[in-house]
Amino acid sequence: MKQGVTFDAGVLIALERRKGRALKVHKRLMELGVAISVPWVVVVEWWRGRTDVRETILRTVDVELPSVALAKLAGVALARAPGGRAMTIDAVVMASAALRGDVVYTTDFDDLERLRAVFPSVRVLAI
Repeated sequence: MKQGVTFDAGVLIALERRKGRALKVHKRLMELGVAISVPWVVVVEWWRGRTDVRETILRTVDVELPSVALAKLAGVALARAPGGRAMTIDAVVMASAALRGDVVYTTDFDDLERLRAVFPSVRVLAI
């Protein structure tokens, strides 16, 4: 099984705004057939109404539905995050990636990198 990737809301926003690096990474992942996942809460953060562009982007990712296991893991991450400054959505993104063994792509590198103290196996890459 190929390693997958998880996108945060910032990456979806960057794709929607046609930002070069996001488009390049997304295109390459699609060419390689890499599974791209987003937790459902990322869609909540990003979706601000239907547009053709949003629908197109959404068709290229797998939306992970909520689960009790994911909620518990993210909650533990919030409790253990250095400085207690982690946001719920960031903890969910990292927990989701950790459960699948994914790499995370983000536009919020510092916050997600801080959560690596809880999820050391998750590699975080900036877009």
